[in-house]
Amino acid sequence: MQHDLMTSSFMGLRDKLHHIAMRYLHSDEEAQDAVQDTWLKLSEKGDPETTQEAKRKLIAVLRNHCIDLLRKRRTIPIDTINSSDVPQFCMETEDIERLEKLLQQQLTPLQRQIFNLVTHEGCDYEHIAKQLSMSVEAVRMNMSRTRKKISETYKKLNQ
Repeated sequence: MQHDLMTSSFMGLRDKLHHIAMRYLHSDEEAQDAVQDTWLKLSEKGDPETTQEAKRKLIAVLRNHCIDLLRKRRTIPIDTINSSDVPQFCMETEDIERLEKLLQQQLTPLQRQIFNLVTHEGCDYEHIAKQLSMSVEAVRMNMSRTRKKISETYKKLNQ
């Protein structure tokens, strides 16, 4: 009798479900397929307790299925992308070094030293604090200010 509840709910809502699917998909064939897929998905699941529960499940599953179909439309398989169509970004090593020098000109000598120790030598803040006779918090503060200045300078360059 529970199966009859799901079947009767589906049959009663079939036109409404098709209308909902049409609003999402804008294609009669896809809408019909979505309604059928919804029925198949729910027929495999547990039976609902009430007619209202069956209706809610039917509408929710249909809506989610339509959204999944729309997402699949937007994705493009990576095999179909021509690599010549994708813009390439290449920077020569000399360009990178010149940009880094330009960015570092805005820094104080202490900030430059901390930045180089962190980024180029991979030192942690505790090691730098011991080496420069500073507190770890002072090293963090200087590195934070350094990143901020570099970010601001970089933004100005890209305007």
